[in-house]
Amino acid sequence: MIARRARSGGPWQRLLPGVYLTVTGTPTQDQLDTAALLYAGPGGTLTGAAALRRHGVRFPPAKTVDVLVPARRERRSAGYVAIRLTTRLPEQVCYLGPVQFVLPARAVADSARWLGDLESVRATVAAAVQTGLCTIDQLVTELRSGPVQGSAFFRSALAEVTSGIRSSREAEIRDLIKRGRLPLPLFNARLYCGDELIAVADAWWPEAGVVAEVDSKEWHLSPKDWEKTMSRHARLTALGILVLHFTPRQIRHEPAQVLATISQALASRSDHPQPARSIRTVPAEG
Repeated sequence: MIARRARSGGPWQRLLPGVYLTVTGTPTQDQLDTAALLYAGPGGTLTGAAALRRHGVRFPPAKTVDVLVPARRERRSAGYVAIRLTTRLPEQVCYLGPVQFVLPARAVADSARWLGDLESVRATVAAAVQTGLCTIDQLVTELRSGPVQGSAFFRSALAEVTSGIRSSREAEIRDLIKRGRLPLPLFNARLYCGDELIAVADAWWPEAGVVAEVDSKEWHLSPKDWEKTMSRHARLTALGILVLHFTPRQIRHEPAQVLATISQALASRSDHPQPARSIRTVPAEG
């Protein structure tokens, strides 16, 4: 009866071995996630990108749904489901309807170990920290508790976040500055004039009074956001600070020009006094 109903053109469809959807049409993400957990069996828990999506993190579409399963269970990956055997099943989990998924820090840590490039790991770690889903300390705990294998990118991304880097675009300009052997700035430092917060600068050279900002269309989706950027630029320049703007494309494809611009700006300010009004710098919190 099942075979007849699940045949081509029938009213059911087979999603995974032993798991059927009793309606036609394209399965929703909720249906796919639920089917993945049914296939995994008791204790199966979504992690990685699937869990991060549940926590509201913008994540590129993934081809697989990662599910943690007790190491002693004989279960193999099938279809779109990647079975992740583990001896570290989480003690606390989240629920949304029938779907069980890990807490944010575990989802980030698992994703970081399975992603194949540093840029993707940077973006994942930075997104979780920026949005307040988890703290750096929680991520460090996950790093120390988990396996060493596959943790190199995760370790590097955490080191960058601890030093003030809060996004992959800022990590790229830091790498470029280091390659160009320019003086390292403070990243994401808060700039105050008296008790007034003027700006949180992507990169800030306090001795020279120079700020470098990485402007991406992704972060300026509305006229209001653009107006905020222009207002911040005006406040900084009014205080005598030189503000440089670069796009991610310039950093990736015109690195020599970006380095030359920063170098010239620093050199032009080498004998220049501090900004006209006293600027108080508060480094980014680790």
